[in-house]
Amino acid sequence: MSALAAQHDAVNLGQGFPDFACDPRLVDLVTGAMRAGHNQYPPMTGTPALRQAIAAKIAALYGHAYDADAEITVTAGATQALTTAILCAVHPGDEVIVIEPAYDSYMPAIELAGGVVVPVQMALDERGYHVPWERIQAAVSGKTRLIVVNTPHNPTGTVLRDADLEALAGIVRGTGILVLADEVYEHMVYDGERHASMSRHPVLAARSFVVSSFGKTFHTTGWKIGYVAAPATLMAEFRKVHQYNVFSVNAPMQHGIAGYLADPAPYLGLPAFYQNKRDLFRAGLAGSRFELLPADGTYFQCVRYGAISDMPEAAFAEWLTAEVGVAAIPVSAFYRQARESGIVRFCFAKRDETLALALQRLARI
Repeated sequence: MSALAAQHDAVNLGQGFPDFACDPRLVDLVTGAMRAGHNQYPPMTGTPALRQAIAAKIAALYGHAYDADAEITVTAGATQALTTAILCAVHPGDEVIVIEPAYDSYMPAIELAGGVVVPVQMALDERGYHVPWERIQAAVSGKTRLIVVNTPHNPTGTVLRDADLEALAGIVRGTGILVLADEVYEHMVYDGERHASMSRHPVLAARSFVVSSFGKTFHTTGWKIGYVAAPATLMAEFRKVHQYNVFSVNAPMQHGIAGYLADPAPYLGLPAFYQNKRDLFRAGLAGSRFELLPADGTYFQCVRYGAISDMPEAAFAEWLTAEVGVAAIPVSAFYRQARESGIVRFCFAKRDETLALALQRLARI
């Protein structure tokens, strides 16, 4: 869709990346790290200062104390963290429950590990999307090794809450099932809600790989810096794979981010920053023929377009890009076998003037 958007000079609200710059202070810190000579291999697990800053951040936000030396690893983006966790935990023939619609890297990584994907679809009704935990429970078998959860959820914008964590804990309690938690949008939760991290829940924290992304948090998706937090026994296995598929991660950026984390204001202010953009985008579509679904987290807004067209989602997204000049992503692309729901996803992580131009075009439909 990004290529199609460029071809038609469309406003690209498809791929999930900001079109605005990161904080110049962060660039200065990274530049300073380069000039200070931090340009060789850092420790495999990540620079100590950054791992300590991550552990302190998690403890302050979610109340769980991870050991910075044994339980935190810095990764080359969140996708590498997710893939490495799957490769270290999943053996040939193991079943992995994936909640659809799902971020597109999960299933290929499971298949690469020799695992068997067990997809469970989110429920969709007038309230929007939600996780049907009874279906997750029904999908569990003696071969279940891992459950992949994503909150806040891409592409739907839904968030898990404390009741969801309790439901998940009830499923895995007393089993050997592990949890892989994709929490890259942890700082994009709106309307006063708090992020329901697996780190908050003792039963889940004890069996979870928790993944996050500085690319998402600090508007630097091209830097590809993420991290994973997990109990020491799981992290020891994670690092056995990490050592040979990445070894170590960009040194000056690690040093720069470690210094930047000394001030919590940038990530503590992120919910309000993105809620303003969400509200601007939703207000601009309120009088349109699109039906807005709830957007409680992430920087994505899903909409139904049934009042406009009965085209399949991919065809509608292509038409929207070529004829209206706004690119979106069909939600059907996030299913193993495309499911047509008449819904597309817009990304509102854009400058206000970018959103205004897109809204002007969308309102004419």
